[in-house]
Amino acid sequence: MQSRKSGLSFSQLPATQRRHRMKAVDIVSADELEMIHETSLKVLEEIGMDFIHEEAKKILAKKGAEVDRNSDRVRFPKELILEAISTVPEQFELVSRVPSRNRLIGKDCFVMAPVASAPNSHSRAGGRRDGNMEDFKNFLKLSQMANVADLTQGYPVEPVDVHASIRHLTCINDFIRMTDKPWQAYSLGRDRNLDAIEMCRIAHGVTAEDFDKQVRMTSVINTSSPLKLDNVMLEGIIQMSSRNQLIVLTPFTLSGAMAPVTLAGAAVQQNAEALAGIAFTQMVRAGAPVAYGAFTSNVDMKSGAPAFGTPEYMKTVMLGGQLCRRYKIPYRSSNVVAANTIDSQAAYEAVFSIWALMHSGVNLVKHTFGWMEGGLQASFEKFMLDLDLVQMALKFLEPLGFTEEDLAFDAIKEVDSSGHFLGTMHTQERYQTAFYSPILSDWRNFESWSEAGEPTTFDHAELAYQEMLNSYEEPEPLSQEADEELTTFVAKRIEEGGVATDF
Repeated sequence: MQSRKSGLSFSQLPATQRRHRMKAVDIVSADELEMIHETSLKVLEEIGMDFIHEEAKKILAKKGAEVDRNSDRVRFPKELILEAISTVPEQFELVSRVPSRNRLIGKDCFVMAPVASAPNSHSRAGGRRDGNMEDFKNFLKLSQMANVADLTQGYPVEPVDVHASIRHLTCINDFIRMTDKPWQAYSLGRDRNLDAIEMCRIAHGVTAEDFDKQVRMTSVINTSSPLKLDNVMLEGIIQMSSRNQLIVLTPFTLSGAMAPVTLAGAAVQQNAEALAGIAFTQMVRAGAPVAYGAFTSNVDMKSGAPAFGTPEYMKTVMLGGQLCRRYKIPYRSSNVVAANTIDSQAAYEAVFSIWALMHSGVNLVKHTFGWMEGGLQASFEKFMLDLDLVQMALKFLEPLGFTEEDLAFDAIKEVDSSGHFLGTMHTQERYQTAFYSPILSDWRNFESWSEAGEPTTFDHAELAYQEMLNSYEEPEPLSQEADEELTTFVAKRIEEGGVATDF
């Protein structure tokens, strides 16, 4: 059943817990998967990985890793990695301050988040511009209003008109007040993590002890490929995992650039980096929630630029899912494109990405709505295009399922060969629910379409995002006590100057 937000002329699918209804696809044989697994462990045991953080190296050494005294290189016995990742929860609940927004992550469940971390924003009316606070807030409004957007995973666009020392305070304050969905903190230094955790605790109205009992917030940790975790990322793991909050451990392994040019080789490196980081989260706190993030794709070998929405990307997305099913670890991937504008390239690259995601068994989809230009641009119109494409994919994934009445024997008998089915009772009873009504597509015949000025997808997307913005509804407010405490905390930290910006 479709649902309609007040003030919107188009229909949306309901906000609910999504589950995969089709079996995930294995893209390599069991023997080939084991080869990738074993080679990944061999990389960690014989080559190792740099951990550039003194406390992290002490934790690793205490747990049995081989830490080089003269460098940051750490090597892992195979058994150590396997023992550590065995404590990763296969599924957990991500809790919002509003219980109806709680979502399960893992097993057959999945959630979706909009574009994040783009340095530029774009709309047809305003063109391409530096990220700013007005666009940041407008993307939050779209995220709140889009039913199938379950959470935010980072700033939709980086608001560079707010100083970096206090940006996290301003943005997280908006996450809490403008949406009622779970959100992500950036791990860019200890103080930012501590501020984010405290703001989340205040918003949830719980004690520090009770805060740690549930998963309430997320942070993405990226490896510095090849084979490196730096200081700020490791600090993020220590702060978040120790408080039982979700880490999404994501290597960024572009084959031919930061990883081997072969997809198998890139997958080996991705897997080695992911397993090392995931194992470390469990050494910090056994049972802490963590997801395996995959971001392996190819590069344009003529220019060196990242390529997304390609057949190679589809393969690695599905391979990442197959590895995660082997380890029983929740899986994160992304809907990404390299297109620069709303055109056929943007659509087919997004469809390629979405198709792979839906067949990979993914549990957390990042950049689902609005990603453009290889991550350099957050597009308002692309947000609506992706919303349309994802909803169509979700309709496709619904079980076919039918009753004896759906077989329509009586309707076929009634019409026989002398008429049509438009006027039959069988059709009329199902008229409102028979077909999905997309947001952007214009399925009129050519004559009426042409008379309307030949509206393009860009035209429809522009009108749709503006309509959704105009229909924004504020979420349930914080309690008076939480509102006052959050206001006081943010004001105090801004007055103190926020955080140092030289990590």
